[in-house]
Amino acid sequence: MPLVRRVSAAATGLLVAGALASTGPHAVAESAPGCVDGIAPLRYVVLFAPGSARAEAEDEVADRCGQVAAYYAEIGVGVVDSADPGFGQRMGPDRAFSAERQIRADRIKAGESQNAAAETAPGPDERWNLRQIHVPEAHAITRGSPDVVVGVLDSGVDGAHPQLAEAVDVGRSANCLVPEDPELDAPPEGDAHGTHVAGIIAADDDGRGGGVAPRTRIASIRVVDREGYAHPEAAVCGFMWAAEHGVDVVNSSFLVESAQLGCTRAGSPVPREAVRRAVAHATSRDVLTVAAVGNDRTDLTTVPHRQRPVCAAVPADLDGVVSVAAVGPDAVKSGYSSYGLGEVDLAAPGGDQRGGRCVRSTVPGGEHRSLCGTSMAAPHVAGVAALLAARHPEAGAAELGRLLLDGARPLTCPSDYDLDADGGQDALCRGYATYNGFYGHGLVDARSAVG
Repeated sequence: MPLVRRVSAAATGLLVAGALASTGPHAVAESAPGCVDGIAPLRYVVLFAPGSARAEAEDEVADRCGQVAAYYAEIGVGVVDSADPGFGQRMGPDRAFSAERQIRADRIKAGESQNAAAETAPGPDERWNLRQIHVPEAHAITRGSPDVVVGVLDSGVDGAHPQLAEAVDVGRSANCLVPEDPELDAPPEGDAHGTHVAGIIAADDDGRGGGVAPRTRIASIRVVDREGYAHPEAAVCGFMWAAEHGVDVVNSSFLVESAQLGCTRAGSPVPREAVRRAVAHATSRDVLTVAAVGNDRTDLTTVPHRQRPVCAAVPADLDGVVSVAAVGPDAVKSGYSSYGLGEVDLAAPGGDQRGGRCVRSTVPGGEHRSLCGTSMAAPHVAGVAALLAARHPEAGAAELGRLLLDGARPLTCPSDYDLDADGGQDALCRGYATYNGFYGHGLVDARSAVG
């Protein structure tokens, strides 16, 4: 499911569960006087002043008929449960947001995604994507290092897949769908999307193709639920977990859909701000975030300025994030890939549905599948970042990002971008040879980066 997004929408001192009346992600303590248990408990992400003590947050939430499930004091973000329908208004719409409430209200169906999976049969050249960015040449220099950990923030990774079993680090993996208790005690499970992404990064070579950095370790950090939603509270948990568990690079092949609701109606700034704080914290801990720009084939620069705080692609649009667009085997922007001058940092292989040439990688059950999407492009960049981290173990997030951009192969805007041959241009590429809206700084290049 390339780029999961819907059209709507151990030990760590950070993830401390609140005292719940019963177990489970939506357990809520007995209601305070004056509170109304009018609906099934809903989960909210709530903003506080960064540095606020947990006890302070718990008191304020309790006064407004809620219960803190997880709290991140460093960034002032809490995950709160409440069965009172007035909780969000009591906290304030500029501080509290429930993605669950929005989804229930919209009655969004899983099949409505504009980013549905695009699958093709295996083509005659199953390694075109690795050759396109010179991975075989880079492997003559380095194949990565088990000291480097890439966090796959996604729908989970199949830790039993033969090509990934040695790479998955259970101790650094987490289930952030339950942010109050994310730690795993067994190898992670996952669906096709997360396992496919992980394979592009670090699959062991099975003779028909492996990952970009096959000696790299993988942390499966689940932030996408079974319906394909990435709620802001799960994304926050994922980035905070990565920051506190020795992850070097994070791959985010998803968009937080509730951060974009304002593109079509009055939205909330809370989801974007919560994730922004978490990404900034991870970056400050030298975690480099690589993110897909999306499969909506839209010019991200055309969003009106007044809507940008709630319309931008999150996390791809955030400061410090390396945003990635997709190209096909001909190194031309894939028709589905979003774009925009200043919105794209790099391009990478994502495949082209028109030519039936997608990216082959691992899926659960020891199998393989060919999928197209910017979800497939981003992990190529994350894999090259892992190779760079192996070559430069002293480099932090900013230095790794700079090395990625410096090693990119410039791609110029196509002179003719008429994909459907109807005589009109399907997208307008703005910029110049070394930096433009289709490819950013260019096509990621593993050989150039590590050499």
